[in-house]
Amino acid sequence: MNTTRYRQKLPQMTGEFFLTDAGLETDLIFNQGIDIREFAAHTLLPDTNGRSALADYFRGFLRLANDCNAGMILDSQTWKAHAHWASDLGASHSELKEANHEAIRFIASLREEFKTNSKPIVLNGLIGPRGDAYAPEARVAANEAEEYHSQQVGWLAQTEVDMITGLTFTQSDEAIGLVRASQKAGLPVIISFTVETDGCLPTGQALSDAICHVDDATDNGAGYFMVNCAHPEHFFTRLTDADWSRRIRGFRCNASRLSHAELDECEELGPGDPEELARQYEGLLSAMPWINVFGGCCGTDLRHVSKIAHSLENRFN
Repeated sequence: MNTTRYRQKLPQMTGEFFLTDAGLETDLIFNQGIDIREFAAHTLLPDTNGRSALADYFRGFLRLANDCNAGMILDSQTWKAHAHWASDLGASHSELKEANHEAIRFIASLREEFKTNSKPIVLNGLIGPRGDAYAPEARVAANEAEEYHSQQVGWLAQTEVDMITGLTFTQSDEAIGLVRASQKAGLPVIISFTVETDGCLPTGQALSDAICHVDDATDNGAGYFMVNCAHPEHFFTRLTDADWSRRIRGFRCNASRLSHAELDECEELGPGDPEELARQYEGLLSAMPWINVFGGCCGTDLRHVSKIAHSLENRFN
């Protein structure tokens, strides 16, 4: 096994200020005109120009984190590098395994490049849901999800990754399976749910119920929870100061107020208002002063996360 830096003790658990990146795929596709095959960012790594675009993208966030005296949770490009997408990608399981390994080598090299940053850089292996993150095709049972996700979790466990995140998860049972698979592999795991415009998961389950269901079934096995791929107005009124909401530690919001169905049909994706989004993050932090991980999702880029980071940094430093 490769040497890991933070796997035994994630630094963001102390409550210090941490950033993530933004909507990598939407930024590269809509702002930079870079085609990403099947929306699978790991397919850019073998291409010189694609790899360079990825590196330049992440360098902007790593510089921002250092400027704001924030830690950085540095994501791998492995959200769709798992078996469900093998056919669409024309990839074998051995090729997907190598893609996971190469993605961690790639972000590890960026961490080394920015080793003088004042705060920790945490290597985060992304895992996406089994199926469409906007409209899940079928319910996935917890035991089935555990067996399925064990493969990619196992691949990532062989690297120097510090943690994994189930990003844009749509079902609490699937999240339970991922948490159990990660526990067996000895990897810290974060669950980030997505919600619709009514603040509920795409299955119709309330966010509060989803978090409680995962915690009850895994003995609080997830390190913490996040919400991503939703505008703050979609869920803000659902948040209350309760045990379940205190399990949420971060947000990666969309710039757009559009629903998932509307986003799926977009041929152009507007940037929204970065300053307004930053003010909404200020509101989230005021309502939930325990949150400390901030980034963006679809339609956001370095502009949005910069506004967010600079608006919040004095609350932490």
